Amino acid sequence: MKNKQTGVSLSGLMFWGVIVAMVALLVIKVAPSAIEFYKIKKGITATAQNAKPDMTVADIRNAYAKYAEIDHTSDVTPADLEVTKEGSQVVISVSYEKRIPLFGPASLLIDYQASSQGK
Repeated sequence: MKNKQTGVSLSGLMFWGVIVAMVALLVIKVAPSAIEFYKIKKGITATAQNAKPDMTVADIRNAYAKYAEIDHTSDVTPADLEVTKEGSQVVISVSYEKRIPLFGPASLLIDYQASSQGK
């Protein structure tokens, strides 16, 4: 009767442990930036939906500043917003880059773009 052993060798365990650790590091570093992006997107969408037709660009930026203060977002300031009108609808869009240091000289650059139209 032969006993067949199954399992993971020490080298295999170390290999997969390094892979899992690298993925976990990436997720831990990127998640706060992604969460902040979705807060910013929610803020510009709410600002555009609540904008009245007689509001100026400065009024719209001040309204967004209130959302940004409540959500504690700092990557996008009201001056970074691009405010336009399409017909009678206010459209707010923003684009920015976020550099996330990983380790040593390596960093991750993410290009975020959001619009109140959902594009």
